[in-house]
Amino acid sequence: MLNISQSSIKGRIDLEKYSAFKKLETKSVSKLLLKIIFILLIFGIGSLFLPWTQNIRSNGYVSTLNPGDKPQTIQSLIAGRIDEWYVQEGDVVSKGDTILKISESKEEYLDPQLLDRTQGQIEAKNESAQAYSTKAGNLTEQYQALLKNKIIKLEQNQLKIQQSFLKLQIDSMEMVAAGIKLENSENQLKRTENLYKAGIKSLTDLETKRLSFQEAQAKYIAFENKTENHRNDIENLRANVQAINSNFEDKIAKSKSERMSALSAQYDAEANVDKLQSQYNQYKVRSDNYYVRSPIDGVVTKAMKEGIGEFIKGGEGLVSIVPLQFEMGVEAYINPVDVPLLKKGQKVRIQFDGWPSIIFSGWPDNSYGTFGGKIFAIDNYISPNGKYRILVAPDPEASPWPEEVRVGGGANALILLNDVRIYYELWRQLNGFPPDYYKNEKSKNSKMKAPIRKIK
Repeated sequence: MLNISQSSIKGRIDLEKYSAFKKLETKSVSKLLLKIIFILLIFGIGSLFLPWTQNIRSNGYVSTLNPGDKPQTIQSLIAGRIDEWYVQEGDVVSKGDTILKISESKEEYLDPQLLDRTQGQIEAKNESAQAYSTKAGNLTEQYQALLKNKIIKLEQNQLKIQQSFLKLQIDSMEMVAAGIKLENSENQLKRTENLYKAGIKSLTDLETKRLSFQEAQAKYIAFENKTENHRNDIENLRANVQAINSNFEDKIAKSKSERMSALSAQYDAEANVDKLQSQYNQYKVRSDNYYVRSPIDGVVTKAMKEGIGEFIKGGEGLVSIVPLQFEMGVEAYINPVDVPLLKKGQKVRIQFDGWPSIIFSGWPDNSYGTFGGKIFAIDNYISPNGKYRILVAPDPEASPWPEEVRVGGGANALILLNDVRIYYELWRQLNGFPPDYYKNEKSKNSKMKAPIRKIK
């Protein structure tokens, strides 16, 4: 009985007289139940020897393999004001298509003829530089001419010295001859005076000899003066060499100084030309950036600035564009403890959000709605979320990924490792070992012989 009441009837009733009580106390086990339990036990033990693919599961999102294929924001290089939009959100644009036009907002760039005026300054400075270059060339020629004139003057002076030497030699010889003549005239005069005293010579003869003596004496003195003048001329010509050198050195130094001044002015003008050319290029590039163009073929997804007349800053984002053609990939994040088990080219199964799928993690071949991939890259540095990022690329040997998948959508990655037996996987899970705790080469002598093959 249930013995609910505090007054028990146990011992007061003979239970053997009633067949109902006998049936309640009779305990029998169904043979069918025993068969079912036995079959399930055999099936459970047999299933422990079924193959099981070790895996690492991770969450991620759809991305691109090439950084240039990621969604990008188009920015304005210069500050300005929005004048006109040429696209709408959702429009497909080609590379080089104009997205919007902006106008100038800074005071120093508001001159509509800024480029023409700057070009005129460049041309004027170029003419100035060429004028200084011509002047420097003329001064160079003047410098060369002064050098030649100096040599010529020195040569002429040397020739005059040689001529004076020759004249000195000639006049010296004539002076010697005049001296001999003077001496002869003096002797003749003395003899004539003696003869005159003796009455042999007349007074006329005596006066003639005196005249001859005076003429000889005058001629001798004249030649003596000439030779002295020639000596003085030679000394003057020798002194004139230093004067010629000094005079031409002064002129040459002045010419060189003027040439260096002309070259300095030329270089300064050329530097100003380069500076103005740089400013012109900056103005030209700035004017070219009044039209913001698309750098890629893509779809305009979002306008970050709206309306006409809104002011924007340099480097500020204007619109976001998604490329039309890109190489799809999946970014997933793995716990640091599982990173040593990964390598490039390793097989991965991908489940995309919004895509119907039935996943058997241990039997990927029997899963439905998953797509094949391979590990493309593994980061060497940990991410801010405390995990390591991996990139998964489509597996060319598997079915292609759906075209409907969009960048930024969620994805679950199932990274495939070794094929092992289920009993080994249960033993590993109970002991808390990571996947691939034992390598193939070490498991050959193991009693369990868990791993059966390595996925490459």
